[in-house]
Amino acid sequence: MKKADKKLKVCFAASSGGHFDQLMMLDPLMDKYDSFILTEKTGYEVSTKNHKTYFLKQINRKEKLWVLNMFQITLKSFWIFMMEGPEAVVCTGVLAMVPMCLLCKLFRKKVIYIESFAKSESPTETGKLLYKFADNFYIQWKKMLDIFPRASYLGGIY
Repeated sequence: MKKADKKLKVCFAASSGGHFDQLMMLDPLMDKYDSFILTEKTGYEVSTKNHKTYFLKQINRKEKLWVLNMFQITLKSFWIFMMEGPEAVVCTGVLAMVPMCLLCKLFRKKVIYIESFAKSESPTETGKLLYKFADNFYIQWKKMLDIFPRASYLGGIY
């Protein structure tokens, strides 16, 4: 099979909660590609609508061992990256998803970041970091162009 005949492999990455809810709004887009989801493992059930899903440890940068946890997440993200071989990552944040985004960038794959809908006045820490690396950076509030002038505004994801 020629490369042109295959569907593009895309990683859709988001932490738990609202970031994951925003990511799942892209479900019609996921169906157009050979997609898989990367998210955090939580204590509650999440619906991934039959998409292949990988879970990472939930992380909080205020925890004492967050650096060690981040190292573990980076190793698992690398394993997933090597197993799946995504051509692009679409990410709605946050911290646990940064390693996959940076791995994609390191291996010259496309990084697409969507800043959180909840952030209408100030950026997320992840957004500030990935703005420097993302091939496409989207905001959901027009006034965020003041903070991210190279971003694209297409409206809200909801």
